[in-house]
Amino acid sequence: MTDVQYCVRCLYPETHPLGLVLDEKGVCSGCRIHEEKDELDWAERFARLEKLVAPYRSNSGLRYDCIVPISGGRDSYFVVETVVRRLGLNPLLVSYNRHYNTAISHRNIAYLRTIFDCDYLQQTLSPDTVRALCKRTLDLCGSFHWHTIAGQTVWPVQCAVRFRVPLIIWGAHQGVDQVGMFSHLDEVEMSRWYRKNHDLMGFEPEDIVDKGDGLLERDIAPLFYPDDADLSAVGVRGIYLNNYIRWDTKAQHERTIADYGEETATLARTFDRYNNVDCVHFAGIHDAIKVAKHGYGLARDHACREIRLKRLTREEGLALAEDYESRPVTDEKMLLDWLGMSCSDFWARIDRHRDSRIWRRSEGDWLRIDRQIHPDPDACALHAIGKIAEADFSAHSQRSSDDESYRVFSRGYV
Repeated sequence: MTDVQYCVRCLYPETHPLGLVLDEKGVCSGCRIHEEKDELDWAERFARLEKLVAPYRSNSGLRYDCIVPISGGRDSYFVVETVVRRLGLNPLLVSYNRHYNTAISHRNIAYLRTIFDCDYLQQTLSPDTVRALCKRTLDLCGSFHWHTIAGQTVWPVQCAVRFRVPLIIWGAHQGVDQVGMFSHLDEVEMSRWYRKNHDLMGFEPEDIVDKGDGLLERDIAPLFYPDDADLSAVGVRGIYLNNYIRWDTKAQHERTIADYGEETATLARTFDRYNNVDCVHFAGIHDAIKVAKHGYGLARDHACREIRLKRLTREEGLALAEDYESRPVTDEKMLLDWLGMSCSDFWARIDRHRDSRIWRRSEGDWLRIDRQIHPDPDACALHAIGKIAEADFSAHSQRSSDDESYRVFSRGYV
């Protein structure tokens, strides 16, 4: 057995891939930084945001004031509403096409851009390039989703340089919201360093060029970060709204569902029906890979968030996480057929990236060896923050539903 420690308040282990610190009481840095949400003056924080964006507003309205990355899920509706209707900015909406999109993803984007009357650009790579990237990054870091993260984190920056629009407005910074890597008061901004070392697991797209699998520089160049001279010439910066707004994705979604008809859906491996409805695999085979590599899945991320927001107790969150992490994966064959890979080849690549502090191979099976998943109950009780609401999520669709399959492109506003 290994001595991996778990937070006594939420459910995160100290082995969290973004980096997480437990204090002397056993409470993690993510929980400590989350306490700021109940301590900061958010009216003052939003006033700071208004002052920050004011110089970027075009009085003529003839140019874009900012770039806003969106998807067909997560907090896109809330972010665009904040930018357009609360800050009074004229954004260019941009997205990276992950290829394994859902029908809901396309409908949400189509309605979003139409409701808020925003221009929109999407980057789409060749399916052959995407498949080759998936296979290459399965080897490098045990992820077929790497290309999506690479595209989502660079296409907005490329658009900022290309159209000379300095300001990019993102939603939540994962390092702040999950693991407390920074304080909200740090007002951390987008950086190439964070993208490489955390989003992209230590690899730049340039590291993948010409490795004998047919991926040439011209194929992967759309994922290259702009050079410093180009960034400096435009003055590109990327800010995160969760440094200025008390971030509560559940409450935010429920408002945009009510106000704009944003669509949600029941997902296979998490109780959160709001955030990941845009991807066929994120709450399926991608989640199973996450469990295989790190010992926990998407439902645990969502449970930790809901514990901190006082809508689940630790015991309730753990029960949900363990339930969903053990649920069957129904989309694996779909991905393997698209990749042209066998199941054994696929999982052999994943198994090379399992955390040895969590897993051990024994007679052909993988056994879990960490023993602190249930910390001392007295310590958990001492640092519990109580529960004031319920973590209820509802699937919501007002629009036509199609059979789920990959949609690289789809009809728009319907």
